[in-house]
Amino acid sequence: MPRFAALAPLVALCLAACSAAATPAPVTPSPSPAAPAGSSPAAPGVGQAADDGARIIAVATIDARTRDLTIDSPSVGTVKVRLLLPVGFASNPTAKYPVLYLLHGGGGEYTDWTSNTHVEAYTANDPVLVAMPAAASSGIDGWYTNWTNGGAGGPPRWETFHLTELSQLLERDWQASTQRSVAGLSLGGYGSIMYTARNPGFFKASASYSGVLDVTAFLQHVPNPDADSIWGDPSTSPSDLAKANPINLIPELKGTPLYISYGNGDPGPLDPPRTEFDQLEAWVSEGDDHFVAGLAEDGIPATVDAYGPGTHSWAYWDRELRASLPMLLQAVGIV
Repeated sequence: MPRFAALAPLVALCLAACSAAATPAPVTPSPSPAAPAGSSPAAPGVGQAADDGARIIAVATIDARTRDLTIDSPSVGTVKVRLLLPVGFASNPTAKYPVLYLLHGGGGEYTDWTSNTHVEAYTANDPVLVAMPAAASSGIDGWYTNWTNGGAGGPPRWETFHLTELSQLLERDWQASTQRSVAGLSLGGYGSIMYTARNPGFFKASASYSGVLDVTAFLQHVPNPDADSIWGDPSTSPSDLAKANPINLIPELKGTPLYISYGNGDPGPLDPPRTEFDQLEAWVSEGDDHFVAGLAEDGIPATVDAYGPGTHSWAYWDRELRASLPMLLQAVGIV
C-alpha cells in the first residue's frame, strides 16, 4: 500500500484510521508441512456454541498449524478468525493452552498477522494458541467497540464478540485456557489497551504497536464519519467515547504488564530508500506520548519503546511483536 501521504484525500471519507498503511512486501514465513489427515481437532459445524448462540460453522485447514474459523455471531454477523495451533496440538486432546490474541489495524483483516509478520516462526516452540480475529465487517472498522447506534444498541458488538463469544468458543472447542495476553497494531493497539483496561483481569498482559491511545486527540486529525454511531452523538446525549478512550482508563491498567511502542513518522532504519515522512505515525505518536506521560504520572510501569524514526508499517510491528513476545508469554505462564 502507498504511504499515508498518498492516502490523505481518502482518509476523511473512509477512515482507515489505524490503517496498515506503508505495508512492505508480505512476509513469507517458512512453510509448514501439510496437515496430516484427521489432524483438525474440530470438524466444521461441530462443537459447543457460545452462551448467546454464536457458533463455529466452518473450519478450514490451511497448514499443519493454521486453521481459519468461520463464526456465525449474533453480535457481528458472519466473520473469520485465524488460529495458530501449538505444535503437537492434535496429539494432546486434553491439554489446555494459554491464548495470545493479535488484533489487526484499521482497514485490515484476520490474515494480516500471518501475511506480514513472522508470528508463526516466533511461536513455533511455545505451547500457546494464537487467535487473530476479524475486527471489521463489510469494510467498516468496528473500533473494538459495542456500537451505540443512536441509542438502539448493536450489532455490531465487537467487544462482546471478541471477549465473550470468541473466548467461550475457544475454551469449549479449541482447548483454550483462561490465561490470555493481547497485542495489537494501530487500531488494534487501541483495542488491546482499551479491552485490557475495561475488563480487568481478562488479559494478563497487553501490548500496543503504534496504537491510537488518545482517541480524542487522534480524531481531531482524522475525523471518523461513524463516530456518532460508535460512541453516540455528544450533541444529543453523553458520548461513550470517554469510557472507551485508553488515556482515560490508565488507572485500570495498574498491575498489568504493558508494552507500548511507536515511531515519530520520520523514515527509519526499516523503511526503504526515499520513504517520505509519515503523518499518520506522527499523529499516533502525539497521542502515545500523552498516554505514556499519563502512565508515569500515575506510577504505572510499562516497557516503552518510543523508537523515534519509523513509519506506520509492518516492518516495525513485526520487530515489536518479537521484542514484546517474551513478556506476553511469561504473563500467561510460558517461560
